[in-house]
Amino acid sequence: MMKVLVSGASVAGPSVALWLGRAGHDVTVVEIAPALRQGGYAVDFRGEVFTTVLDRMGVLAELRSRQTGGTAMRFVDESGRKLMRLPAEFAGGELEVLRADLSRVLYEHSRDRATYRFGDTIVSLDEHADGVDVRFESGIEETYDLVIGADGMHSVVRRLAFAPELVLERHLGYYVAGWEVPNTRGISGDSLLYNVPGKLASVGADQRDSSVAQTLFVFKSPVLEYNRRDLDQQKAILRDQFAGLGWYVPELLDALPAATELYFDSISRVRVDRWSTDRIVLLGDAGYGATFGALGTGTAVVGAYVLAGELAQGDLRTAFDRYEARLRKAVSTTQDGSRAGSFMAPATRFGLAARNKILDIPFFMNQMIKMAANMSELIELPTYPALEQGKVGQE
Repeated sequence: MMKVLVSGASVAGPSVALWLGRAGHDVTVVEIAPALRQGGYAVDFRGEVFTTVLDRMGVLAELRSRQTGGTAMRFVDESGRKLMRLPAEFAGGELEVLRADLSRVLYEHSRDRATYRFGDTIVSLDEHADGVDVRFESGIEETYDLVIGADGMHSVVRRLAFAPELVLERHLGYYVAGWEVPNTRGISGDSLLYNVPGKLASVGADQRDSSVAQTLFVFKSPVLEYNRRDLDQQKAILRDQFAGLGWYVPELLDALPAATELYFDSISRVRVDRWSTDRIVLLGDAGYGATFGALGTGTAVVGAYVLAGELAQGDLRTAFDRYEARLRKAVSTTQDGSRAGSFMAPATRFGLAARNKILDIPFFMNQMIKMAANMSELIELPTYPALEQGKVGQE
């Protein structure tokens, strides 16, 4: 049995906590947010590899009961006239659920096997032969056998434990944002998307509450300097970027000051030369993430399974090496396929017209859907008897 600290309670963190807790380890999950995050968009799982892991976790049936069914996306001009429509299966995959619902299900299935500590974060890591000494923002100090950084694109664990020259963070030229607004226009069915060159504004009904709508804004920009904890500063950036646009944009921006939760981030890609040190390892977006459009949720869930399975079979160094060997090529390929910013908000009028025209042809649309599904099959999924034995009688 190991004493394990997991940083991050979104998707990767609870996933690995479920497996490690099931295997008998003493697991603590620390999360900087005061509670599970309620916002966020729908996430999808495509292909047999992802759904097989969810089934082995014991959460697939519950997630199917919460699936959204996917939402079609209708691109419109300023007057609301349809320019192009992407069917629900384009964005929704085989299984689409709201990120908040996914996090809740994973938390519920792992909390009996792990201790969750919300409203705290790691401030220092001191790795040595006998463990990792960890100091938290709350002042707590503890020593762990293993620390897992499952804390996303802006990973604290990665920043504290990995030399900057080993980490490549590449800004892909766009930012993405979203917040909740009242559904005053009674939007239902398709999400509505409006483009001008280099910008996208979108709104769609909330799947859980039709009186509420969710926005998605994307804009092209070089790297911006801002405080990730300062919502007012991020709101000001959005107002400046989208000032003067037509369609529903002024109305959506008018609802921005009242938003208590705002998702705002660059569309970026993270690559780390090696995902582990002697006792610290990165999982999901912390080690191989892309903000948008690279099967990140599915690869995080699979990565948690593979990491826990390899840990059940040998020492830390061997487990880390095998974990990385099994996944690196596949996740690098899916990262390279991430072009979400330029797809959602092409930089030129010609690019907008070309995207709409090409994807309005059924053949090309079907090829795009097949390509997305095939990407997940790049991962060869092993079976770990130790994890399966631990599952017996525990669901």
